[in-house]
Amino acid sequence: MFLTKKMVLLLFLLQAGHLLAQSNDPAIKVALKVIPGLQFDVVRFTVKPGAAVKLDFTNTDDMSHNFLITKPGTRLDVVNAAMQLEEKGPAMNYIPKSSNILWAIPILTPDQTKSLSFKAPLQPGAYPYVCTFPGHGFIMYGVMYVNADGKMPDLKSDPNIPPSRQEDKQMAMGKTDMQHMHHNEKPAADHPYALISPYLYRIFMDDAGPAAIAVSLPQNLSYCWDAGVCRLRYAWKGGFLDNAAIWKGHADAAAKIIGTVFYRDKTTYPLRIGNPDEIPVAEYKGYRLIDRYPEFHYTLNGIDVYELILPKQDGKGLICKFRIPNAKQEIWFAAGTNDEAATYEVSAGSWEREKLRLSPAQAREFSITITSYPLIYSRKK
Repeated sequence: MFLTKKMVLLLFLLQAGHLLAQSNDPAIKVALKVIPGLQFDVVRFTVKPGAAVKLDFTNTDDMSHNFLITKPGTRLDVVNAAMQLEEKGPAMNYIPKSSNILWAIPILTPDQTKSLSFKAPLQPGAYPYVCTFPGHGFIMYGVMYVNADGKMPDLKSDPNIPPSRQEDKQMAMGKTDMQHMHHNEKPAADHPYALISPYLYRIFMDDAGPAAIAVSLPQNLSYCWDAGVCRLRYAWKGGFLDNAAIWKGHADAAAKIIGTVFYRDKTTYPLRIGNPDEIPVAEYKGYRLIDRYPEFHYTLNGIDVYELILPKQDGKGLICKFRIPNAKQEIWFAAGTNDEAATYEVSAGSWEREKLRLSPAQAREFSITITSYPLIYSRKK
C-alpha cells in the first residue's frame, strides 16, 4: 500500500513538473502589419496547441483596420455578421457579438499598435484571422494553423489564404522564417487579387442602404445591389469604384462610382408574391458564387428567391435571372416599361399594366433582360 502511494505521488510530481515547464515556455511572438492592397504582411503562421502567443498588430496603412481570430470555417459568417451591424458598426468597432470570434483587436487608425496575448486552442485546425471593416473582410484575411508538427499546406493550394497570396513565396513561412522576415517587402501586386471582373465589394454606396454590394461585371458594366432590402438599385457603365474616402475611415463616406448610371430601379419594390399591389417582407440570406458571379439568396414573405445578374454580351444592359423554386402563388415583377431609356425582354410570363405576371411554374426559373437605349446609341464602347 505504501509503495502504491509513492508511485502515485511520483506520477503527480512528474505531471506537475511537465505542466510547470509548459507554463514557463516563452510566448511565441507574432508581428502583423498591413501592406498595400488590403492585405496582412504575414498571411499565415503556425503555433502548437496550447502555446502562449503574443500577437502585435500595427496599422501601417492609411485606412482603418481591426483584427479578429475566428473559429475554423467561420470567417465569412463573421464578416457578414459585421456588415449586418450597419449604423451600429462604428461604435462596436465592426466586431459583431458572435461565439465564432475567439479574440479581437478593435479598430486601429493609421500608425496605431495593439497586442493580444492568448493561449492557442488545444484543438488542432485552421483558425482564420480577418479585418471586418466594411469592404475589407472578403479579401483581407489570413490563417493561424494550430498543430504539433508546425506544417502548413503547400502555398499554391492553401485554401485558407487569399488567392493572390498563393503565389507570394515571401509568405511561405514557419516560425523560424517569421523571425527573419523583411516587413518592408511587398507582395507581387499592389491589389489583393487580379482585377478581372466579376468581383464585388461590400461597401457604403450612395442611394442605397448601409448593406450595399457593388459588383463589377465584364463589358465595363457594374451594379449596386442592396442587401438591406434585397433589390437591384442601379447600374452603370465605365469604371468601377473610387473607394478612397471610405477606406481611409472618413465618417459618413461612400464609394463613388466611376462611370455613368444607365439604369435605376424606380419602382416601390420589383417582386411581389401573390398580390401585385402588396410589398413583400424581404430577408437577406447571403449569396454564393457561380462562375464568380454572385447569386443572391433572400426570402419574400418567407419564400426563397435566388437572383443572378449577368452582363449582356454586347455590353448594352443586364440579364437578371431569377429562381423561385417553391412558389405557390403567382409572382409579379414591377418594371418601368414606360421608361423610354430602357426596354425589357422576358423569358416567361405576360405583361399587365407594367407588371410581369408569372405562374408558379414559370416563376421557378425566368430571366429579364434590360437593354439601355443610351448605351445602344452611345459612341463609347
